[in-house]
Amino acid sequence: MARRWNGWGDDSYIKEVPEHGERLIRSVIGETKALKDASLESVMAQVPESRLPQHPLVVTAAEDRVRHARGQSFPDWLAMRSGKFGVFPDGVAYPETSSQVRELLDYAVKHDVNVIPYGGGTSVAGHITPQASARPILTMDLGRMNQLMDLNEESQIATFGAGTPGPLVESQLRARGYTLGHFPQSWELSTVGGWIASRSSGQQSLRYGRIEQMFAGGRMETLQGTLDIPTIPASSAGPDIREVTMGSEGRFGIFTEVKVRVSRVAEEEKFFVVFMPDWESAKTAVRELVQNRVPMSMMRVSNAKEARAHLHLGTKESQFKLLDRYLRLMGLKDERCMLTFGVTGSKFQNKASLKQIRKTLKKHGGVGGPLANIMGSIWSHGRFKFPYLRETTWARGIAVDTLETATDWDNVDQLMNDIESALETALRSDNEDVMAFTHLSHMYSQGCSIYTTYFFRCAEDYDGTMERWRKLKHKASSVIACGRATISHQHGVGKDHAPYLMAEKGVLGMRMIKTLADDLDPQGRLNPGTLLEDSQQADVLATPVKGKAETQH
Repeated sequence: MARRWNGWGDDSYIKEVPEHGERLIRSVIGETKALKDASLESVMAQVPESRLPQHPLVVTAAEDRVRHARGQSFPDWLAMRSGKFGVFPDGVAYPETSSQVRELLDYAVKHDVNVIPYGGGTSVAGHITPQASARPILTMDLGRMNQLMDLNEESQIATFGAGTPGPLVESQLRARGYTLGHFPQSWELSTVGGWIASRSSGQQSLRYGRIEQMFAGGRMETLQGTLDIPTIPASSAGPDIREVTMGSEGRFGIFTEVKVRVSRVAEEEKFFVVFMPDWESAKTAVRELVQNRVPMSMMRVSNAKEARAHLHLGTKESQFKLLDRYLRLMGLKDERCMLTFGVTGSKFQNKASLKQIRKTLKKHGGVGGPLANIMGSIWSHGRFKFPYLRETTWARGIAVDTLETATDWDNVDQLMNDIESALETALRSDNEDVMAFTHLSHMYSQGCSIYTTYFFRCAEDYDGTMERWRKLKHKASSVIACGRATISHQHGVGKDHAPYLMAEKGVLGMRMIKTLADDLDPQGRLNPGTLLEDSQQADVLATPVKGKAETQH
């Protein structure tokens, strides 16, 4: 794959936006005008001389430094497109072994260097964005540590290099008849070490679990030495070091080898799409299914606004009209919602599950029929392509971003409506309208995740566009932070969400995290500004939210 230097994924792939889908977006946000993109050559010309001492594992070429300077957050996107990067890493290292990572950390201490770990470069929360620093900055790309190192079939534990991306994880396992089953939307680029460092969740978590259920142990190189985490199935021997290191986002150390719990490849896997009469019936149906523990691999519920948008963006206009006519004949009007689900297992298990699922959905007015299988197959084949939509809409002057959270079932409706309202009204003072829609993407007995996508117009220039995003991000994040919810269910904290973490963790919780970071990295040279705000952090967002949790003593 020839990867885009200033956007998402494969440079040869374009996700087309149907004309009627583009008309729908513009009917809300208005006519748009594209901003001019910078060239790779013009950005490379800005890269300053490296401040790093020479080392055989460190590359200081301009293109390497440009390609490792940003992730995929919206501020990163604007930096790449405008060419206004501001800060570049001083060099990039490509270690191939844990011992080389250890050597590079020793080099960082000796020469007073900051270190940013880099997996697939897919962060949408500013994890890998370098900050201005008096110290030189080294980005450590783990992409060459990408092999299946061991597969213990008796215990079903696989050991991978931490830089192994999703497709290589699955291809190496499936050659032996196994799967990890972790499929975040960033799957084609993101890495197994990055999933653990950011507490990732895959689309089929109902069957395989989130990454915390998969992570069995491994090796982390820290500035204080090597931390080996043994693979014990369960323990009551004090706090779980596995759990402590997950979600540390490079602040405690760098994962180099990870051991994960794998499963035999299932005999059969099927996906379906069913339409529900309205939001209440759709939400109630999925809650009943998950609380009754009906075996499924995934469920996703798009609210009426998202269902409408996805059908416009994912079909030809003639197909949309035909489907719309059919659903209306079946009694489903504008308030209809779309429910996508999957079953994975033996044919016998799937048959039993589908019987229960169809009974529940029918009780709540679901309409599937022959469309269910066809649309489910279409979703399955295109499920990792949605991030490419940003590339297509950007060329039309349309900005798109996402945010997500999780909360209890009794709070879902209020929080979802508040998030959408916050986004839709955030730019009213600028006489700008925003298109926002939502789906529930991960289900638990207690609650679910809420994933919202929003479109807005690019301003006349990059600075104005950034200001619009700041207003949107801060208003929605404030609603989440004060709304009995997590600031991130699957994207992680990074730098963008760090100002809102206090509301969730509280004063004592933040102190515990900071104490660990300070103990393992007393000079604060590992990924500064990520997860925890520090004195070097740039003013990425507006004033942090003061949540109720901050009143703890």
